[in-house]
Parts: sequence; C-alpha cells; structure tokens
Amino acid sequence: MAFSKGYVKEKMEGFRRFMPLLRELVVRDIKVRYRHSALGLVWTVLNPLLMMVVITIVFSTLFRQNIPNFPIYYLSGSLIFAFNSESTTTALNSIISNASLIKKVYIPKYLFPLSNVLSGLVNLGFSLIAMVIVMLITGAPFHATLLLLPIPIFYTFLFSVGLGILLSAVTVFFRDIAHFYSVFILAWTYFTPIFYPVEILPDAVMKLMQINPMYHLVTYMRSIVLYGVFPSLKENLLCLCLGLLMLALGLFVFYKKQDKFVLYV
Repeated sequence: MAFSKGYVKEKMEGFRRFMPLLRELVVRDIKVRYRHSALGLVWTVLNPLLMMVVITIVFSTLFRQNIPNFPIYYLSGSLIFAFNSESTTTALNSIISNASLIKKVYIPKYLFPLSNVLSGLVNLGFSLIAMVIVMLITGAPFHATLLLLPIPIFYTFLFSVGLGILLSAVTVFFRDIAHFYSVFILAWTYFTPIFYPVEILPDAVMKLMQINPMYHLVTYMRSIVLYGVFPSLKENLLCLCLGLLMLALGLFVFYKKQDKFVLYV
C-alpha cells in the first residue's frame, strides 16, 4: 500500500464524503445501546456513580490510608479504562454485525468500528458528569489542569480506534477472538491500577506494568484530575506514541485484510 500524497488526499476526501453516514452510525449505536431503557443516556451518568459507590465501599477500607480521595482516584482511572474496553468490545463485532450492509453497498468498512469508538467517546463525555458530581460532593479540588482533560482522552481515543479496527478485522477470520477478548479485558482490568494503589506492587510487577498501555493512560488522567500536575514531555510523547502505533497497526492489518471480509461474513 503506497502512502503517497495523492493517496492520503484521496482517503481524506473520501472520509469527508462519508461524514454524514458516520454521524448516523454513531447515533444508531447510541440508540441501540439504550433501546428499551427508560433512563437512556442517563445511565452513562448513573452507571459510573453506582459502580463508584460499590467499589468505594469494598476497597476504600482496604486502601484508605494509601489513597486520599479514593472515589476520584477510582473514577479518574475507571472512566478512561471503561472507554477503551467498552468501545473496543463493541467495535470487535462491528464488521460481522453489519455484514448485510457491507454486501449490498459500498461503504468504507473502517467506518463501522470507528463509529463504535465515537459512540463510546460520547458516553465518556456524559460519564465525566458523574466525576464532576462526585468531586463536588467529596470536596475534591478543581485543579486548573482539568482544562487539559481532552489530551488524555485524545490519546486514549487514538489507541482505542487502532485496537478496535484491529480487533474488528481479526474477528472476521477468527470468531473465537470475541470470547477470548472478554477474558482478556477482565485480566487487563486487574493488571491496571484502577482500584488499588500502584505502590503495593512489588518491583518485578512494576516492571511488567510499564508495558501496559492503559497504565500510562490512566496515570496521565489521574495526574491531571487528582493531582493537578501536567505530565512531562516524555510522558506525553509516550502516550501519543502508544496511540499512534496502535492506530498504525490497526489500519495496516485492516486495509490488508478488508478485501476478503465479504468472503467470511
């Protein structure tokens, strides 16, 4: 695949042409997610609040001396992790679930996993309301660095788009990926310091933690929200590179395999 200037321009023009369709796909994903739900999008605020209450009751007793303001510690990590896990889980089956549409008309196939990640981004936006509510209730300080919140969200968005596109392509050929990924997400949750302090981990585990992309993204989010610290240039470059590398890998695999999708869906 030749990434010439003309090729990139052609792809960008094609993307702009299908923007209205992408918008409709995102709206559809959100409607399907909350179909038959009385509260609808309100659940994007209630769900993290209820989970925060449960996790705080269970874990704050264990870690109360290690983690000041445990509810915000938990929420700032869990929201960014949940955005990645939920959007990639839904993106995973996006090509298969839209097989009938793919067979009938020409649509850039990457729009389907991309729409799932974008709908997850919308949910994240509403979920952040829950974090603000908890900050007000607990008296957590509102640091000026909160204005930089779009930065870690952008890094996570890049990573999630790349992973979601990669998974959607691989799942077309290996359906068992869907079952494996649910187990992987569970393990990934426990391997990411969402509800426990990273200080309790032994040095050997901390070295392994450095290869966990979500550890760096969650830590970045907490630095801004909880500690009022803007991460260093090195940390910014690391998170950006994680996002760009995953995006490049996902696009490479997707474009290499997409012409064969119609034979397997």
